[in-house]
This record gives sequence, C-alpha cells and structure tokens, in this order.
Amino acid sequence: MRDKQLNQLIQQMENFQECWKQFNHFVNLTRAKFTPDDESHFLETKSIIAQELELILASIQGGAPSREEVHTLLTSAPSLRFLSQMHESALRGIETQWHKIYIGWHSVLGQLKVKRMETEMKSGWGSIFSKK
Repeated sequence: MRDKQLNQLIQQMENFQECWKQFNHFVNLTRAKFTPDDESHFLETKSIIAQELELILASIQGGAPSREEVHTLLTSAPSLRFLSQMHESALRGIETQWHKIYIGWHSVLGQLKVKRMETEMKSGWGSIFSKK
C-alpha cells in the first residue's frame, strides 16, 4: 500500500471512529430525553457506519470486527425510541457489543499506524542508501 493510500485509509478510519463515538452518544441519549432530530441523526450515523464499513473492509486484510458483528449491532438498535424502551440489562448488552467493536476498530487503526511508521522508516533508509 502506497503512503498516500495508507494515509487516506488512516484518516478514513479516524473518521469512522468518530461515527462510532456518535453511535454510543445516541445510545446513551435513550436514558434521557431525545428529540426527533436526534432520531434522524442516529439513523444517519448508522447509515454512514454501514457505508464506511464496506469501504474499509475492502481496503484492509482481516483482523477487523466482522461485517456480521457490525450489522448485528446496527440491526439490534433500529431506533432511539426502540432503545429507550429496552430493559437496562439489554441496553447494557448493546453497549458491551458496541465497546467490543469499537476497541476492535482501534486495534486496526493502531496496526495501520504501525504500518505507516514502517513504511516511512523504509523509505527514509531507502533514500539514504540510494544516494551515491
């Protein structure tokens, strides 16, 4: 993977992580009062997660949370209204599932950053030894 592609993928992953944070924010909103606008933003966030998931999975090789894990979480939270009517233990289960996936994506992001550092080190050494 070339440097530019790797940097773009890292940026994409960081943006993806922000969407995951927003998802969790909305889940937490179900314990308080939420508005129809919040509901709309929640559904938009889920849509972005589903779309970005496909782009990211096409760019990385394994080690990521599976498509099925992500889809299971997204489908278990169809709306804020639905979540607000869940028992606390079921809502905690959603949060646990979210956290597992969130940490998995951070692991992938960390691996990509390591790959970027290795690429930068190789290109740095390559430029030193190619100057004759």
